[in-house]
Amino acid sequence: MPLTEPHDDNLSQEEQVVAVPAAGDLADVAAAGGLGDPQTSAEGGADAGTADEQTAADPDAEQTPEPEPSLPEPVRQRIVSLTAAVLPGLPGDEVPVPLRRVAKFAPNRRARLGAPVIAAQLAADPLFRQRVTARVLADAGDLGAAVVDGTAPAAADPVEVAALAYLARPRGWRQLIDASGAAVRAEADTAVVAELVRQAEQRANRADHDRAVARVEADKLRDELARVREELGQLREESRQLARTLRESQARERRASELLATERGRAARAAADADAELRRARARLAEAEAAAGVARASAKEARSVDDARLWLLLETIGQAAVGLRRELALDPVEKLPADFVADSFADSSTATSTPAAARARDTDDPARLDQLLALPRAHLVVDGYNVTKRGFGEMSLEQQRKRLITGLGGIAAQTGDEVTVVFDGAERMHGLPPTPRGVRVLFSRKGETADELIRRLVRAEPPGRPVVVVSSDREVADGVRRHGAYPLGADSLLRRLSRS
Repeated sequence: MPLTEPHDDNLSQEEQVVAVPAAGDLADVAAAGGLGDPQTSAEGGADAGTADEQTAADPDAEQTPEPEPSLPEPVRQRIVSLTAAVLPGLPGDEVPVPLRRVAKFAPNRRARLGAPVIAAQLAADPLFRQRVTARVLADAGDLGAAVVDGTAPAAADPVEVAALAYLARPRGWRQLIDASGAAVRAEADTAVVAELVRQAEQRANRADHDRAVARVEADKLRDELARVREELGQLREESRQLARTLRESQARERRASELLATERGRAARAAADADAELRRARARLAEAEAAAGVARASAKEARSVDDARLWLLLETIGQAAVGLRRELALDPVEKLPADFVADSFADSSTATSTPAAARARDTDDPARLDQLLALPRAHLVVDGYNVTKRGFGEMSLEQQRKRLITGLGGIAAQTGDEVTVVFDGAERMHGLPPTPRGVRVLFSRKGETADELIRRLVRAEPPGRPVVVVSSDREVADGVRRHGAYPLGADSLLRRLSRS
């Protein structure tokens, strides 16, 4: 059997004519999106018919909405909690604009942070309150149906009954809220009385305890008074002895003052002697400083002579080197040994190995790379993918090559050394960036690995030239070490690049 819309003093006659489903159909209404449009006609009920008759009897009469009742704080909190619980279940177009942001809050934050907005919207928007009421009554079950009928079970929670009555607003809903407020106040008064009784009992127990403690303290004070009197007699005797000791101390103080005056005279004479000795020491210091200045001048002159001799020796060596280059007719070369290896990619023949002096050194010190690059005419050979996959392997191959070549360009610009970077597989090369000045980029040809190309580059260098090979591959390190190169791990270069 359908129930009429609960009476609401704040709704107009047109808004009051909205049917509320029976308790058994409330869940279906909530699942379908709440109540319908208030302008649609509903099934007739006793309350709706009464409202229509009143409107027909006096069409010019205006209903003055009664003010919202003053809700007890537990009832207000329960209303907000019920509304916040059903708020996310409402369709988006049925949620008022001020509450759309609150509906997205977490359940525990929705009732706490959105309480003022929810309370204001329930009081100002009757249609929204009706939609909320339909879903709340569906969840309340028999208790909601009883509240809509205007009756409340005697065993029901008065706060819950008042909250449902405020939302549903049946006939006499204000009386239900007043009764709930009285019940809440009665419970509060009962709690206050119980607390006062408990406090009175505590004060009585404390008073009994304090009296017992006071008796014990009085006995202690009597004993303490007797002891203090005895100590007072002892202190008087000690005072007389201290007075005698004070007189003796004053006599000794007078004698000490006389001795102090005598010692002050002796100290004044010693200070005068010390001042005289200080003046003599300052005079000797001035003489020593003058002698040191003469010695510095002599040393500077001797250093100038040594500098002139050294300059002359270096100039002679330089002229001799120029003469030797002219005698041997050695012109500046346009191609370096590594360039010949790069040009030989088109040929099938491989360069013959040249025995080299044992120049390689075992070292894992990252600072060793800076020391080796500081050698004159050093050649840095880098195993490209071995370094990039160890340092930034999460990038694509194109990004790895670009980052490594850019960093090597900075090293070449800083040191002026020759830099060669070798990658595997020229046929898999895509997106090679412009090569910086001083950096040579090589790709191994088909059938050849980057390790073999690196060993060919090392064998092509003349004995005596410092060649540094950066690779964490043990076979590469052992191979280039046999030909006199300096093998270093990839981490040393990666740390060097991170400082650039």
